[in-house]
Amino acid sequence: MMTRKLSKEPVEERSLTIDEVRLVSDLRIMHSKVDELYQIVDNLKRRHHETDIHKYADQPVLNEDIERVDDIYLWFVSLKDGLRRHASGARRK
Repeated sequence: MMTRKLSKEPVEERSLTIDEVRLVSDLRIMHSKVDELYQIVDNLKRRHHETDIHKYADQPVLNEDIERVDDIYLWFVSLKDGLRRHASGARRK
């Protein structure tokens, strides 16, 4: 994991650094791609039976896609857990 020096100063009171601008940009791209993937999967689910998806899918590629989405899901879960820890720590102060 890359660790960059991000300012501890509140964002509202200063300009963003280059690293922070890159982070915000990467997050916006991620949000867009997650939404795009969600829409594609939603359309597949609405338009096709699961048995047909298995029948016509390139199974090794589908398995790889599932593995990648599992990895993404676990990363999001870890972010969610971190948010909960951060929020509960902030309430204790």
